[in-house]
Amino acid sequence: MRAPKVPPPGSGNADDIETAFYEALQTGDIDKLMACWADEDDIVCVHPGGPRLLGPGSIRAAFDAMFAHGTIRAVAEKVRKVETMSASVHSVLERIEVLTEEGPRHAWVIATNVYHKTAEGWRMVAHHTSPGTPREMQEVSDSPQVLH
Repeated sequence: MRAPKVPPPGSGNADDIETAFYEALQTGDIDKLMACWADEDDIVCVHPGGPRLLGPGSIRAAFDAMFAHGTIRAVAEKVRKVETMSASVHSVLERIEVLTEEGPRHAWVIATNVYHKTAEGWRMVAHHTSPGTPREMQEVSDSPQVLH
């Protein structure tokens, strides 16, 4: 049995966990990041172009490797949610700051974050990301656009 994790601050709902997750990315805090995840062997994480990571050990190792190169300047933008009493699915456009030879530039990642309400409170059970482009900021929707 794993040691119990300290819950992220303000972990009363899925939004709190998502906030803590992105803060942990930006500060490179692996313990805070892993506290956002459920303590289950079947949690899953997929980074752009990467393999499917299963379980806390492989997810931690992947983020540890990323943090060895610095923090991840990711900001969640344009979050869309589908929520139930015990699950919340967030479709997120992530703005990532990337350092290039010309200086900092922005890249876009499309993420799906899935949260379940567990015995320990809300926790992430899946984080799946795909590369995006600035065009992704222009959402395609079935909803009619209202002009003011």
